Amino acid sequence: MFVVLRLQMNSATLEMNFVIRIFKAKYSAKTIKAYIYYNKDLLDFTNKTEINDSDIKDYLLYLIESKNVSTSTLNSAINALKFYYGTMLKKKFVYEVKRPKKDKKLPVVLSQEEVEKILLSVDNIKHKAILMLTYSAGLRVSEIVNLKSKDIDSKRMLIYIKMAKGRKDRYVMLSESILQILRDYWKEYRPVEWLFPGQDKEKHITTRTVEKIFSNACEKAKILKPVSIHSLRHSFATHLLENGTDLRYIQELLGHKNIKTTEIYTHVSNKNIAKIKSPLDSLNIARKEEISH
Repeated sequence: MFVVLRLQMNSATLEMNFVIRIFKAKYSAKTIKAYIYYNKDLLDFTNKTEINDSDIKDYLLYLIESKNVSTSTLNSAINALKFYYGTMLKKKFVYEVKRPKKDKKLPVVLSQEEVEKILLSVDNIKHKAILMLTYSAGLRVSEIVNLKSKDIDSKRMLIYIKMAKGRKDRYVMLSESILQILRDYWKEYRPVEWLFPGQDKEKHITTRTVEKIFSNACEKAKILKPVSIHSLRHSFATHLLENGTDLRYIQELLGHKNIKTTEIYTHVSNKNIAKIKSPLDSLNIARKEEISH
């Protein structure tokens, strides 16, 4: 991670201070990687060592128009540049960059029948345990891969999620159905430290591997929706809401800091929409067409 960056600095010492400062800020590995990437990418784009306001605006415009990045990706780039040029070098121009509004996209949600088809399509007990655990507790893929065997509390029927997004710990429920699957998995694989170790037993399984497991299961189950492993988390939250679980409890289970983040599931839930009768139904078209024929 300690990559030597060709950044706008007065000394080699300050160059290392950039990386050290990121680590001291206790950002996640993903954020650290992004901060290093975008600061280096800016320099590669401009081919300059002295960066000004215009350079940053040109770079952000390049990300939007040429790279066609999403709003969240653009915000990540802004945060990365703001950390170095704003926080570290105290340059004011970074704060003048207008942030784009987030895309208002609804998450793609699987029906319970579709989730069942995906889970039934998996024969490998380890892969089945991973996908079932992800859906049963609404976990992020990063949370699944970082689980340790000791995090499963079968006596209290809880799962301990340590240092999740935002560096917060939380507990989520342990499903009785997944507990039996986990026991079968443990008998066959005997995991020691990591609940789901990778090929190197000293390391956990990678997020990319889990994504591939989910993708293969969807293909086998003939799921045509544009879904990802994160769709299991979206589906978990939506299905809880449709079954009457209070939004505040769902917020706590998902580890959302703000209830507004959780409220997005009210827009994809069919709990209330399905109860609304379409005005077409009151026209009785089918019966009238039958009479006319």
